[in-house]
Amino acid sequence: MRNFKQAIVTLATLSLSTSISSLAHAADAALPAKAKLIAEVPFFSVIDDRLTYSWMPKGTDPGAFTVRPDGSINGKTAMSVYSFTHFDVWAYGTNFFLASLYKSDHNDPAGPCVAPGLTVTGGAGGCAGATDMFAMIRSTFGFNEIFDTKAFTYGPLRNVSLEVGVEAESENTFLAPNHRAVVAGLQFAFDLPYRGYFNFAPLVRKEWHHNAFIQCGFVTFNAGVDCTPDGNRDFSPQWAIETNWYMDLGFLPENMQYFSISGRAALYGPKGNQNAPLTGTGVGRFSTETKTEFNSEPIRLTFDASKAVAGPKYSHFVDVWVAYRYWQNKLGLDHNASPGVCTVAATGQSTNSCTESTVYTGITMKF
Repeated sequence: MRNFKQAIVTLATLSLSTSISSLAHAADAALPAKAKLIAEVPFFSVIDDRLTYSWMPKGTDPGAFTVRPDGSINGKTAMSVYSFTHFDVWAYGTNFFLASLYKSDHNDPAGPCVAPGLTVTGGAGGCAGATDMFAMIRSTFGFNEIFDTKAFTYGPLRNVSLEVGVEAESENTFLAPNHRAVVAGLQFAFDLPYRGYFNFAPLVRKEWHHNAFIQCGFVTFNAGVDCTPDGNRDFSPQWAIETNWYMDLGFLPENMQYFSISGRAALYGPKGNQNAPLTGTGVGRFSTETKTEFNSEPIRLTFDASKAVAGPKYSHFVDVWVAYRYWQNKLGLDHNASPGVCTVAATGQSTNSCTESTVYTGITMKF
């Protein structure tokens, strides 16, 4: 290539007086006078990947509790939470992916323990804390983008989208609970001040679940009549409402604009009896019917540590945050009933494990 370029330069020098006009004419004929280079549009306009570690001192896992010497019940489970999140924006919508690992303390033991310090054989056992894996995807397809219009923008309403998603969870406790679910519905996206947003999504949700308690042979049931051969069951479709929001605290003085607030809240309607197809599941405090579930983190205060230390160029590369989490009727279980899980079957005393109320904190790193 280098020799070829040298030959061109030599020929051009020898015939400079006769070739300039012809070369210029050829160039004019080959390229339009107003030709422009068109930049390639990236498939994703935003890609945001983050890792988070958080500490939850007063988490709960339904049915995991111990009785103190004074007769009171400890249903709290300290948890370390390791999470990965991905968010992207593309031509027709958005995608969000979350994967979390919850590592419990010994008050929520892994199998073969059926309770803290107690194995399935009835003997003493010091089982490790349970590990719970959870993952979810939420994707939106904006009507403004699909139909190339602004008809779905009005005032603070930025867009209306079709929303779909999936989720899965598995835990290594003795009953080996796990679930898979799909959701579909609409999302209404609103703008808030200071680069904020509020998303509201009415959805339909369908869940499939496994629990060894309803498996034939676990206890004395009539095989194939009021138990399942593998512990799997379908829940009824349920209504759901999911919301989330975010806003920078842009009203603070310039030298304090390192803070933001965010939150989320979700309601999930009843989905059927938690122990179906088992019979004789009771009424009142003995009921095992699911209830409306309220899962929320109403407030999270985030400090943009990387911006404070290294400047705006590194905004949100490292965030430190504190949040409050409230979860009523966890997993749809009635916190006033569900004997043996949310309440003590013999007395009706709450196990304090089906309602979660905790302040927790964490650090998030963007990469």
